[in-house]
Amino acid sequence: MKATIYHNPKCGTSRKTLEILDQEGVEVEVIDYLKHPPSVQKLKRLYDRAGMKPSEGLRAKEQLAQDLDLLSGRVSEEAILEAMVENPILINRPLVETEKGVRLCRPQERVREII
Repeated sequence: MKATIYHNPKCGTSRKTLEILDQEGVEVEVIDYLKHPPSVQKLKRLYDRAGMKPSEGLRAKEQLAQDLDLLSGRVSEEAILEAMVENPILINRPLVETEKGVRLCRPQERVREII
């Protein structure tokens, strides 16, 4: 099986998810999304496959989300996607994609649903 993980090496949950994938023998493509953010179209496709709205994938703990007024409910899902691509720290992680689907792996055990 192959998987792609949108990974932040500084995030403990992201590291633990990657560890699960490695332990299960999954061939993993690791994308450091802070250095290589996905396009708006790619991020939208990932959330669609996960059955999520972009607002559900927003890292609300980031002060920037508040500063950009992304938590008020007054901005569109498209505007949230654009903000995430422009400021990838706003993308909640880790996102993992396999042929079985996409999951925001919080907690990390959620990755087992798609491997």
